Amino acid sequence: MSSIFRQEVLAMSAYKVTNAQGLIKLDAMENPYNWPEDLKLDWLTALKDCALNRYPDPEALELTQTIKRIYHIDDQFEVMLGNGSDEIIQLLLMALPSDASVLAPAPGFVMYKQLSDCLGLNYLSIPLQAGNFDLDLPAMLETIQRYQPSVIFLAYPNNPTGNLFSQSAMLEIINVAKGLVVIDEAYAPFADASFIDALPDHDNLLIMRTVSKLGLAGLRLGYVIGRPAIIEQLNKIRLPYNINSLTQLSANFALNNHALFDQQTQKICQERPVVFNQLNTLPGIIAYPSAANFILFKTPTDQASRIFLAIKHQGVLIKDMSAQGGLLSDCLRVTIGKPEENLAFIMALRNCL
Repeated sequence: MSSIFRQEVLAMSAYKVTNAQGLIKLDAMENPYNWPEDLKLDWLTALKDCALNRYPDPEALELTQTIKRIYHIDDQFEVMLGNGSDEIIQLLLMALPSDASVLAPAPGFVMYKQLSDCLGLNYLSIPLQAGNFDLDLPAMLETIQRYQPSVIFLAYPNNPTGNLFSQSAMLEIINVAKGLVVIDEAYAPFADASFIDALPDHDNLLIMRTVSKLGLAGLRLGYVIGRPAIIEQLNKIRLPYNINSLTQLSANFALNNHALFDQQTQKICQERPVVFNQLNTLPGIIAYPSAANFILFKTPTDQASRIFLAIKHQGVLIKDMSAQGGLLSDCLRVTIGKPEENLAFIMALRNCL
């Protein structure tokens, strides 16, 4: 059967998600807070009249307008929705010529490389600076000049390091690039930082966001903002009805109640320095500053996987990043949860050091 599939696919490994049943789940950068009961009832009332016998609105116009209104997106820009940010990344890469190059710093979001490799594109990764995880601007600029990548991905804040790259370095990359520059702002709610205001100044700039980290991970909804001429091309290959009716209705309802998510985001941001400071009091642990809803931390040499399993055996699931090597050697990543979940994590970590 192997002769049926492309070599790029055969060489890949599937993206695996760890079973979190029965564990405190701090591995996937999710919002740990649920909705209050009265809001759930209002949501269920709204769902009651959803016409499941009909196809969904192919343009998701009501939801798109809600996103533009809440996030103050100017009408000169278009918004395209995807089944999670993953679909938007996939659409961007599917639209490229077969010999195109794609550039991103490393470490970064794994789906940039996963989808590029799947499509047989020339994926280029430039290591971040050791210590502060900022962009290696000279290396990025040199690679841009040499390969002229069709798409450059810059996550802001970056996953899995959690930091915000230098704004001046990012602007220089946007100015130099002849291809598209995609600023992935999945964690923007926790950073109070965005490049949306830069959209009018750059024809090649796209802003990509998701509602997953905000607290709607189960809906699988992402969106990209950019000039109509770019979005028009992406819409040509977007599958019709890619956002189902229940997702459209639920996301629209939730975003119109965004004050709740603002409060929950604030709670997470208040817990972040608490966890950071506690980590840095533990022997052999180095926690890195984060502007996201997670913290990357370094463990003693060759101990990351042992510590990860020991924490899991105590009922807490975090993410083992050490197998990726490079700057992530000996590193683990923990999502900021509720105060009691964070305390359980710190106690579990302390017990295995």
